[in-house]
Amino acid sequence: MGKENQTYLTEFILLGFSSDQQTQILLFVVFLLIYLLTVFGNLLIIVLIHADSRLHTPVYFFLKNLSFADLYFSTSIIPQLLLHLLVMRKVISFAGCSIQIATACSVAGCTESALLAVMSYDRYVAVCKPLHYSSIMTHWVCVQLALGSWASGAVVSLVDTTFTLCLPYRGSNIINHYFCEPPALLKLASTDTYSTEMTIFVMGVVILLAPVSLILFSYWNIISTVIWMQSGEGRLKVFSTCGSHFTVIVFFYGSTIFTYMRPNSRKMNESDKVISVFYSIITSMMNPFIYSLRNKHVKEAFRKVTGR
Repeated sequence: MGKENQTYLTEFILLGFSSDQQTQILLFVVFLLIYLLTVFGNLLIIVLIHADSRLHTPVYFFLKNLSFADLYFSTSIIPQLLLHLLVMRKVISFAGCSIQIATACSVAGCTESALLAVMSYDRYVAVCKPLHYSSIMTHWVCVQLALGSWASGAVVSLVDTTFTLCLPYRGSNIINHYFCEPPALLKLASTDTYSTEMTIFVMGVVILLAPVSLILFSYWNIISTVIWMQSGEGRLKVFSTCGSHFTVIVFFYGSTIFTYMRPNSRKMNESDKVISVFYSIITSMMNPFIYSLRNKHVKEAFRKVTGR
Protein backbone atom coordinates (compact mmCIF):
# COMPACT_ATOMS: atom_id res chain seq x y z
CA MET A 1 0.00 0.00 0.00
CA GLY A 2 1.40 3.38 -1.03
CA LYS A 3 2.21 6.20 1.30
CA GLU A 4 -0.63 8.31 -0.09
CA ASN A 5 -3.17 5.68 0.85
CA GLN A 6 -1.86 5.64 4.42
CA THR A 7 -2.68 9.34 4.92
CA TYR A 8 -5.88 10.14 6.77
CA LEU A 9 -8.25 12.54 5.04
CA THR A 10 -8.34 16.13 6.27
CA GLU A 11 -11.22 17.33 4.10
CA PHE A 12 -14.20 16.08 2.12
CA ILE A 13 -15.91 17.18 -1.07
CA LEU A 14 -19.71 17.28 -1.03
CA LEU A 15 -21.28 16.65 -4.43
CA GLY A 16 -24.56 18.32 -3.50
CA PHE A 17 -27.55 18.12 -5.83
CA SER A 18 -26.18 19.22 -9.19
CA SER A 19 -23.07 20.45 -10.98
CA ASP A 20 -25.05 22.52 -13.48
CA GLN A 21 -24.58 26.23 -12.75
CA GLN A 22 -28.11 27.32 -13.65
CA THR A 23 -29.61 24.53 -11.56
CA GLN A 24 -27.39 25.53 -8.63
CA ILE A 25 -28.56 29.15 -8.86
CA LEU A 26 -32.18 28.02 -8.87
CA LEU A 27 -31.54 25.73 -5.89
CA PHE A 28 -29.77 28.58 -4.08
CA VAL A 29 -32.86 30.77 -4.40
CA VAL A 30 -35.17 27.95 -3.31
CA PHE A 31 -33.11 26.95 -0.26
CA LEU A 32 -32.51 30.58 0.72
CA LEU A 33 -36.27 31.18 0.78
CA ILE A 34 -36.76 27.97 2.77
CA TYR A 35 -34.11 29.01 5.29
CA LEU A 36 -35.56 32.51 5.69
CA LEU A 37 -39.04 31.04 6.24
CA THR A 38 -37.60 28.54 8.72
CA VAL A 39 -35.79 31.20 10.74
CA PHE A 40 -38.70 33.66 10.63
CA GLY A 41 -41.35 31.07 11.44
CA ASN A 42 -39.54 29.43 14.35
CA LEU A 43 -38.33 32.70 15.85
CA LEU A 44 -41.88 34.05 15.62
CA ILE A 45 -43.23 30.99 17.46
CA ILE A 46 -40.62 31.40 20.20
CA VAL A 47 -41.32 35.14 20.60
CA LEU A 48 -45.11 34.72 20.64
CA ILE A 49 -45.03 31.93 23.21
CA HIS A 50 -42.68 33.94 25.42
CA ALA A 51 -44.70 37.17 25.09
CA ASP A 52 -48.26 35.89 25.55
CA SER A 53 -49.09 34.42 28.96
CA ARG A 54 -52.03 32.51 27.45
CA LEU A 55 -49.50 30.37 25.62
CA HIS A 56 -47.64 29.39 28.79
CA THR A 57 -49.06 25.88 28.71
CA PRO A 58 -47.40 22.47 28.27
CA VAL A 59 -48.22 22.08 24.57
CA TYR A 60 -46.68 25.46 23.70
CA PHE A 61 -43.74 24.84 26.00
CA PHE A 62 -42.89 21.75 23.96
CA LEU A 63 -43.58 23.63 20.72
CA LYS A 64 -41.06 26.29 21.77
CA ASN A 65 -38.47 23.56 22.37
CA LEU A 66 -39.28 22.09 18.96
CA SER A 67 -38.73 25.51 17.36
CA PHE A 68 -35.33 25.80 19.07
CA ALA A 69 -34.43 22.35 17.73
CA ASP A 70 -35.54 23.29 14.21
CA LEU A 71 -33.49 26.49 14.27
CA TYR A 72 -30.47 24.61 15.57
CA PHE A 73 -30.77 21.88 12.96
CA SER A 74 -31.45 24.03 9.91
CA THR A 75 -28.64 26.43 10.79
CA SER A 76 -26.18 23.54 11.02
CA ILE A 77 -26.96 22.53 7.43
CA ILE A 78 -28.50 25.19 5.17
CA PRO A 79 -25.92 28.05 5.40
CA GLN A 80 -23.17 25.69 4.26
CA LEU A 81 -25.44 24.27 1.56
CA LEU A 82 -26.08 27.81 0.28
CA LEU A 83 -22.36 28.57 0.22
CA HIS A 84 -21.59 25.38 -1.70
CA LEU A 85 -24.23 26.26 -4.30
CA LEU A 86 -22.22 29.40 -5.11
CA VAL A 87 -18.73 27.87 -5.37
CA MET A 88 -17.20 25.33 -7.73
CA ARG A 89 -15.31 23.25 -5.15
CA LYS A 90 -17.62 22.18 -2.33
CA VAL A 91 -15.09 21.45 0.40
CA ILE A 92 -15.67 20.81 4.10
CA SER A 93 -12.88 20.09 6.58
CA PHE A 94 -12.82 16.89 8.63
CA ALA A 95 -13.43 19.00 11.76
CA GLY A 96 -16.33 20.80 10.09
CA CYS A 97 -17.80 17.50 8.97
CA SER A 98 -17.46 16.13 12.51
CA ILE A 99 -19.27 19.13 13.99
CA GLN A 100 -22.03 18.86 11.42
CA ILE A 101 -22.52 15.15 12.13
CA ALA A 102 -22.75 15.84 15.86
CA THR A 103 -25.13 18.80 15.60
CA ALA A 104 -27.32 17.48 12.78
CA CYS A 105 -27.59 13.95 14.21
CA SER A 106 -28.41 15.19 17.73
CA VAL A 107 -31.35 17.27 16.48
CA ALA A 108 -32.67 15.55 13.34
CA GLY A 109 -32.59 11.95 14.47
CA CYS A 110 -32.69 12.39 18.19
CA THR A 111 -33.93 15.46 20.03
CA GLU A 112 -36.71 16.31 17.58
CA SER A 113 -37.76 12.68 17.52
CA ALA A 114 -38.09 12.63 21.30
CA LEU A 115 -39.90 15.98 21.38
CA LEU A 116 -42.50 14.83 18.85
CA ALA A 117 -43.16 11.76 21.00
CA VAL A 118 -43.49 13.92 24.12
CA MET A 119 -45.94 16.20 22.29
CA SER A 120 -48.06 13.20 21.30
CA TYR A 121 -48.12 12.08 24.94
CA ASP A 122 -49.23 15.58 25.95
CA ARG A 123 -52.12 15.37 23.46
CA TYR A 124 -53.01 11.91 24.78
CA VAL A 125 -53.29 13.19 28.34
CA ALA A 126 -55.25 16.28 27.21
CA VAL A 127 -57.81 14.24 25.23
CA CYS A 128 -58.02 11.01 27.20
CA LYS A 129 -57.48 12.29 30.75
CA PRO A 130 -58.73 15.91 30.65
CA LEU A 131 -59.73 16.03 34.33
CA HIS A 132 -56.22 14.99 35.41
CA TYR A 133 -54.31 16.99 32.79
CA SER A 134 -53.17 19.81 35.07
CA SER A 135 -52.03 17.40 37.79
CA ILE A 136 -50.14 15.12 35.34
CA MET A 137 -48.56 17.72 33.06
CA THR A 138 -47.15 20.00 35.73
CA HIS A 139 -44.46 22.53 34.91
CA TRP A 140 -41.78 20.40 36.53
CA VAL A 141 -42.87 17.32 34.58
CA CYS A 142 -42.75 19.33 31.33
CA VAL A 143 -39.26 20.58 32.15
CA GLN A 144 -38.09 17.04 32.88
CA LEU A 145 -39.58 15.73 29.61
CA ALA A 146 -37.95 18.52 27.61
CA LEU A 147 -34.57 18.04 29.30
CA GLY A 148 -34.88 14.30 28.77
CA SER A 149 -35.47 14.88 25.05
CA TRP A 150 -32.38 17.05 24.69
CA ALA A 151 -30.30 14.69 26.84
CA SER A 152 -31.34 11.63 24.83
CA GLY A 153 -30.44 13.50 21.65
CA ALA A 154 -27.02 14.35 23.02
CA VAL A 155 -26.31 10.78 24.15
CA VAL A 156 -27.38 9.12 20.90
CA SER A 157 -25.53 11.78 18.91
CA LEU A 158 -22.37 11.17 20.94
CA VAL A 159 -22.53 7.42 20.28
CA ASP A 160 -23.26 7.75 16.55
CA THR A 161 -20.64 10.46 16.06
CA THR A 162 -17.94 8.61 18.00
CA PHE A 163 -18.42 5.32 16.16
CA THR A 164 -18.55 7.08 12.78
CA LEU A 165 -15.52 9.31 13.24
CA CYS A 166 -13.33 6.63 14.83
CA LEU A 167 -13.27 4.74 11.51
CA PRO A 168 -10.23 5.27 9.25
CA TYR A 169 -10.84 7.44 6.16
CA ARG A 170 -7.90 7.08 3.78
CA GLY A 171 -9.43 6.58 0.33
CA SER A 172 -11.89 8.70 -1.61
CA ASN A 173 -12.96 11.98 -0.02
CA ILE A 174 -16.03 12.55 -2.21
CA ILE A 175 -19.36 12.41 -0.35
CA ASN A 176 -22.39 12.03 -2.58
CA HIS A 177 -24.55 14.18 -0.33
CA TYR A 178 -25.21 17.84 0.54
CA PHE A 179 -24.18 17.60 4.21
CA CYS A 180 -22.26 15.26 6.49
CA GLU A 181 -24.28 12.57 8.24
CA PRO A 182 -23.28 9.07 9.36
CA PRO A 183 -24.89 6.97 6.57
CA ALA A 184 -23.20 9.09 3.89
CA LEU A 185 -19.79 9.16 5.57
CA LEU A 186 -19.71 5.41 6.32
CA LYS A 187 -19.58 4.72 2.59
CA LEU A 188 -16.08 6.25 2.48
CA ALA A 189 -14.58 4.29 5.37
CA SER A 190 -11.55 2.23 4.41
CA THR A 191 -12.46 -0.65 6.71
CA ASP A 192 -15.41 -2.88 7.54
CA THR A 193 -18.29 -0.78 8.90
CA TYR A 194 -20.60 -3.56 10.08
CA SER A 195 -20.21 -2.87 13.82
CA THR A 196 -20.73 0.86 13.31
CA GLU A 197 -23.80 0.24 11.14
CA MET A 198 -25.27 -2.02 13.80
CA THR A 199 -24.57 0.56 16.50
CA ILE A 200 -26.31 3.27 14.49
CA PHE A 201 -29.19 0.86 13.84
CA VAL A 202 -29.56 0.12 17.58
CA MET A 203 -29.45 3.85 18.36
CA GLY A 204 -32.11 4.30 15.69
CA VAL A 205 -34.31 1.75 17.42
CA VAL A 206 -33.89 3.64 20.70
CA ILE A 207 -34.48 7.17 19.40
CA LEU A 208 -36.79 6.48 16.44
CA LEU A 209 -38.83 3.30 16.89
CA ALA A 210 -39.35 3.79 20.65
CA PRO A 211 -40.88 7.27 20.17
CA VAL A 212 -42.94 5.97 17.23
CA SER A 213 -44.35 3.27 19.52
CA LEU A 214 -45.34 5.93 22.06
CA ILE A 215 -46.90 8.03 19.30
CA LEU A 216 -48.92 5.09 17.95
CA PHE A 217 -50.10 4.25 21.49
CA SER A 218 -51.10 7.87 22.09
CA TYR A 219 -52.98 8.29 18.81
CA TRP A 220 -54.71 4.93 19.08
CA ASN A 221 -56.14 6.03 22.43
CA ILE A 222 -56.92 9.52 21.13
CA ILE A 223 -58.85 8.13 18.14
CA SER A 224 -60.69 5.65 20.38
CA THR A 225 -61.69 8.50 22.71
CA VAL A 226 -62.74 10.84 19.89
CA ILE A 227 -65.00 8.19 18.32
CA TRP A 228 -67.06 8.06 21.53
CA MET A 229 -67.34 11.83 21.82
CA GLN A 230 -70.91 13.12 21.71
CA SER A 231 -69.99 16.62 20.56
CA GLY A 232 -69.23 16.99 16.86
CA GLU A 233 -67.51 20.32 17.55
CA GLY A 234 -65.25 18.75 20.17
CA ARG A 235 -64.41 15.90 17.82
CA LEU A 236 -63.49 18.37 15.06
CA LYS A 237 -61.32 20.40 17.46
CA VAL A 238 -59.37 17.32 18.55
CA PHE A 239 -58.81 16.13 14.98
CA SER A 240 -57.70 19.63 13.96
CA THR A 241 -55.16 19.89 16.77
CA CYS A 242 -53.82 16.35 16.50
CA GLY A 243 -53.93 16.37 12.70
CA SER A 244 -51.28 19.10 12.60
CA HIS A 245 -49.00 17.07 14.85
CA PHE A 246 -49.59 13.89 12.88
CA THR A 247 -48.68 15.63 9.59
CA VAL A 248 -45.28 16.57 11.01
CA ILE A 249 -44.79 13.03 12.32
CA VAL A 250 -45.42 11.43 8.91
CA PHE A 251 -42.94 13.73 7.16
CA PHE A 252 -40.24 13.49 9.80
CA TYR A 253 -40.34 9.84 10.85
CA GLY A 254 -41.08 8.47 7.38
CA SER A 255 -37.97 10.03 5.83
CA THR A 256 -35.71 9.54 8.87
CA ILE A 257 -36.55 5.86 9.34
CA PHE A 258 -35.96 5.24 5.63
CA THR A 259 -32.44 6.71 5.97
CA TYR A 260 -31.33 5.29 9.32
CA MET A 261 -33.25 2.03 9.69
CA ARG A 262 -32.26 0.11 6.57
CA PRO A 263 -29.15 -1.81 5.50
CA ASN A 264 -26.36 0.54 4.46
CA SER A 265 -25.48 0.18 0.77
CA ARG A 266 -22.14 1.29 -0.55
CA LYS A 267 -23.73 3.87 -2.81
CA MET A 268 -26.01 6.81 -2.09
CA ASN A 269 -28.35 7.58 -4.95
CA GLU A 270 -30.26 10.75 -5.76
CA SER A 271 -33.48 9.50 -4.17
CA ASP A 272 -31.66 9.15 -0.82
CA LYS A 273 -30.67 12.81 -0.97
CA VAL A 274 -34.17 13.92 -1.90
CA ILE A 275 -35.68 11.91 0.96
CA SER A 276 -33.20 13.37 3.45
CA VAL A 277 -34.36 16.87 2.42
CA PHE A 278 -37.70 16.16 4.11
CA TYR A 279 -36.35 15.55 7.62
CA SER A 280 -33.33 17.85 7.41
CA ILE A 281 -34.84 20.92 5.72
CA ILE A 282 -38.56 20.77 4.89
CA THR A 283 -39.84 19.66 8.31
CA SER A 284 -38.04 22.50 10.09
CA MET A 285 -39.76 24.99 7.77
CA MET A 286 -43.18 23.34 8.02
CA ASN A 287 -43.41 22.98 11.80
CA PRO A 288 -44.16 26.60 12.78
CA PHE A 289 -46.70 27.05 9.99
CA ILE A 290 -48.46 23.73 10.55
CA TYR A 291 -48.82 24.44 14.26
CA SER A 292 -49.83 28.10 13.90
CA LEU A 293 -51.88 28.65 10.72
CA ARG A 294 -54.99 26.93 12.12
CA ASN A 295 -54.35 27.80 15.77
CA LYS A 296 -56.52 30.66 16.99
CA HIS A 297 -54.47 31.18 20.17
CA VAL A 298 -51.27 31.72 18.15
CA LYS A 299 -53.14 34.04 15.78
CA GLU A 300 -54.46 36.07 18.72
CA ALA A 301 -50.98 36.27 20.21
CA PHE A 302 -49.65 37.50 16.86
CA ARG A 303 -52.31 40.24 16.70
CA LYS A 304 -51.50 41.22 20.27
CA VAL A 305 -47.76 41.50 19.62
CA THR A 306 -48.19 43.39 16.34
CA GLY A 307 -50.91 45.64 17.76
CA ARG A 308 -53.54 44.60 15.21
